[in-house]
Amino acid sequence: MSTEPETTEEAGPRTPDAPEVLEAQGQETAPEDSGAAGDGAAESAGHAGDSEGADGARETAGTEAAAGAESIEAAAGAEGTTVAEGTEGPEGAAGAEGAAGAGGTEGAAGATVAGGTEGAEGAEGAADVEGGAGAEGGAGDGSSQLSEAQAELAAQRIERERIERRRADKQAPVESGAGLSGKAADLLAAVRAVESGRKPAVTVFREPEPETEPEAAPRPVAPAPVPRPQPAPVPTPAAAAPAAPGPEAVEAVRRVLGEGGAPETLAPQVAAALGEGAATALREDPWQLLRVAGVRPEQADGFARALLGAACGPDDERRGRALTGRLLEQAALAGHTALELPALTAALAQLGVPDPDAAVQSTLAEGEALAFQDALEEPGAPAPADGGGEEDGDEERPVRVLVGLERYALAEESLADGLARLLNSLSPEDAERWEAAAAGASGSAAELARALAQNGLVLHTGGEASRREPAALLGAARAAGLRAFAVCHTPDGCSRLTALPGEEAGEGAAGTVAGLLSGAEGPGRDPDGALDLDLLIVLDAPQLDVESAAMLVEALPDGARLVLSGDAAVLWSAGPGRVFADLLASRACPQVASRIPDPGPLGELVSGIGIGELNQVEAPGKEIVIVPVRDAGEAVHRTVQLVADSVPRAIGVPPEQTVVITPGHGGAAGTRALNAALKERLNPGPGRFGGFDPGDRITYAPAPGRSVPGRVVNADADGLHLQCAGAPVVVPRERVEQCVRHGWALTAHQALGSRWPAAVVVLPGDAAQTLSRPWVYTAFGRAERHLSVVHGVEQALPKAVAEVPARPRTTRLQTLLRTQVPAGG
Repeated sequence: MSTEPETTEEAGPRTPDAPEVLEAQGQETAPEDSGAAGDGAAESAGHAGDSEGADGARETAGTEAAAGAESIEAAAGAEGTTVAEGTEGPEGAAGAEGAAGAGGTEGAAGATVAGGTEGAEGAEGAADVEGGAGAEGGAGDGSSQLSEAQAELAAQRIERERIERRRADKQAPVESGAGLSGKAADLLAAVRAVESGRKPAVTVFREPEPETEPEAAPRPVAPAPVPRPQPAPVPTPAAAAPAAPGPEAVEAVRRVLGEGGAPETLAPQVAAALGEGAATALREDPWQLLRVAGVRPEQADGFARALLGAACGPDDERRGRALTGRLLEQAALAGHTALELPALTAALAQLGVPDPDAAVQSTLAEGEALAFQDALEEPGAPAPADGGGEEDGDEERPVRVLVGLERYALAEESLADGLARLLNSLSPEDAERWEAAAAGASGSAAELARALAQNGLVLHTGGEASRREPAALLGAARAAGLRAFAVCHTPDGCSRLTALPGEEAGEGAAGTVAGLLSGAEGPGRDPDGALDLDLLIVLDAPQLDVESAAMLVEALPDGARLVLSGDAAVLWSAGPGRVFADLLASRACPQVASRIPDPGPLGELVSGIGIGELNQVEAPGKEIVIVPVRDAGEAVHRTVQLVADSVPRAIGVPPEQTVVITPGHGGAAGTRALNAALKERLNPGPGRFGGFDPGDRITYAPAPGRSVPGRVVNADADGLHLQCAGAPVVVPRERVEQCVRHGWALTAHQALGSRWPAAVVVLPGDAAQTLSRPWVYTAFGRAERHLSVVHGVEQALPKAVAEVPARPRTTRLQTLLRTQVPAGG
């Protein structure tokens, strides 16, 4: 059987071609993460295709491995049945034996969670659940309005320009690398050649050049608190989506693909990836085919041989550059912002590159990647003596040479610069207003306000119940006359924030990260282009990747305060980086830990998982039920029975308010198999619209790493009409396959940031090696009232909770902060 851990949503280059490269926690993410990935992408370790935890996982039969799935931890086990012993199980065991009835199945292997709690699954044929009565609702014309995705892309382009401008404004580069020699020195020389302009710094990931925004001016004092109306999205000419390749360009690419024996159906993707002159570029450098998701190195080699004939060889410089870029891209899918040079060269050697060092140097010289040397701090090592030569000190300090894609390197540097700016641009007179805000709050909210009086950045940690503290801070700050706004990553997160009892922030006080960046939500921008804010609160902060975090921080004016709040135990971001974890580890700013526990049996269970303990808890109201299964077929059968019959009858939660969570998209019990079975039961239909029917429950990915739940309304010549978060969305027919999935069953990364009244977590037998403590914590924590665990992994579950933490990611943020911000702020 095979498990497909979740990845950046079935997108992107499928598999990191070499295991050593992706030794970091991998991830699942929204359906579209970088385009549809081809079937054959499961090459060696760290797959990127549909996997959530396969960092270094080797390809298994039938798996669409994922580039950096977030939890690949091996776990084995025997039959644990109680929640404390073996509650979960891997994904995909095979077999389809229907489970016997449901009505009285007790917990796991007979063990109930709380001594006798019967499994909530029950008699077949309970109620006739109409699974998806379609969300009716018009598709909305929106012809004169920019789409959310377009507006977000425009905002991202603008912020990236600011990032590059700030980097260019730095007067003197830091002199470093005096202690390097040999190949490391050669790499550094190549980087400096790019930076000095002797080589063009062009990268395959470069975005269209946006307009620049000037530095923000100091903020005036806000007037008395008045609820602010939501501004309309700011139309920006640059927000127009990039034009699709013309039919002539696609046809020219199709001819080149045909000459090389490649599938001509790839022509639109190749034309979109290579842009103008795609056919010429592909003919001159056939390995550019690797820039299309799902194409494997051996396929690109065969294509190159067909086009170049005898001129093609494994030592071709073009091949080395293409494979280097591919490995760095797949490392990013696995969460790394850079790779250590030895790991990168080892991976290139495994791909048959005769001179890996030359391949890396060529990539650097062409500006397709950047190299860095970061000093390593040795615990207990003495600081260089005063008066000693700087060179001598540098020679004694160990360094690591890293190579990364330009976009993530610039984002990480910009994020560090922006955080240092916030910490160093405080105005003394602002402290009085923050003391007033502290006086209007209590408990941890007052502690947060007092910390903000002296610090531009404060971290807040805690579980679901702790969200009331940043909500209280938001209300107190606005009551004190401060311009405050809170953002979450999902519409559901915003709804839960504004629905908290006692939350008095008023209308227009909360939105989503994407909405704020695009201008569709929030207070808008001042004349200098900065957000019109004194305080920004970001909830679910562990979901911030380096690019989103950099854009938020760059958009804040001098003197503004930033609170990052979140649960440090959940899965990290779907995109590259581990911003919240790096900031916690750097000790660069105050940290406020919530003392509010999550209530009830579910809160007790999840809190224990967070500290590595899978406890048996009392669940008198059937809040937690374990359903043991023997194989993946039985897991699918019992899951459908739970969602359609047992949970509605025994718990009172209808199917549309129940989420199914499984470790990966592929396999016999992955999201594809489960969604197919749930559709057949809850909303059967022929799938006339690209596999979808009106009423289907879906998840829509408007941008890589984002996943929005919704329902299908209908389809026409314009595309697939959806209702997402109460708003009509039209997905063009050519993007439906990449952006839309059925949404009854999700991966843990797709579910992150939202909660449902009931959750069914499916752990089939072959998912044992994808489990980790963060994955289990995240999946179990999506349930508000009831959790059913379809358990087939035996003792792998408690072992994963106790022994398998999040796998590390290679990032530079801590190192960059050390040079700019002293520990403790």
